[in-house]
Amino acid sequence: QLQLVESGGGLVQPGGSLRLSCAASGFTWDYYAVGWFRQAPGKEREGVSCISRRGGTTNYVDSVKGRFTISRDNGKNTVYLQMNSLKPEDTAVYYCAAGNYWSGCDLKSTEYDSWGQGTPVTVSS
Repeated sequence: QLQLVESGGGLVQPGGSLRLSCAASGFTWDYYAVGWFRQAPGKEREGVSCISRRGGTTNYVDSVKGRFTISRDNGKNTVYLQMNSLKPEDTAVYYCAAGNYWSGCDLKSTEYDSWGQGTPVTVSS
């Protein structure tokens, strides 16, 4: 069974920062694009960001552009999401997922095969 484990979530004030990590085991990380998704209470799951197999391509949902940065270290089997200037609207459970993209990536959750259990992020004063 493939394993993805998110960490780094928590409670932060508006304007603050968090770095989420997604660690993988059971497969070769660099064969997969990785996406970050989030789901807020009462809302549908939303694609936030993704990064291609080797990190050459990244995509972001418009609402986080300029604030969030995705990166990966395939040698450590870890993908990161640096979140700056956090807003209350960013409050959600954040999930990482691996997708079998040969090149590039997108934010369609149906294209991702393996998912972590999520890490909650709460942005509140």
